[in-house]
Amino acid sequence: QVQLVESGGGLVQAGASLRLSCAASGSICSVSPMGWYRQAPGKQRELVATISLRDATNYPDSVKGRFTISRDNAKNTMYLQMNSLKPEDTAVYYCHAVRRVDGMDYWGEGTLVTVSS
Repeated sequence: QVQLVESGGGLVQAGASLRLSCAASGSICSVSPMGWYRQAPGKQRELVATISLRDATNYPDSVKGRFTISRDNAKNTMYLQMNSLKPEDTAVYYCHAVRRVDGMDYWGEGTLVTVSS
């Protein structure tokens, strides 16, 4: 069982930065890839960023160049640095991980990010 707990959300103005954290129970070397997804009100959950065990990253065009995903295996924590935030980035951000041994995926409960214009 892998438990994921997000933190770092909040209310910021457009142009500001936030860093989200996802703390995992146990070693995050047991999960790959890990990633961040978001879900805005009335919209489907969408991919924000993924990172592999070897730190290969992937971003959609909507956040590329503004968001950076990283992982600290020693701290069993994944991060999402979000810069130049826009109102359209407002959403609940979820941490996701895939357990390597069997492909089972896990989700955190989410952290709300609100960007005001």
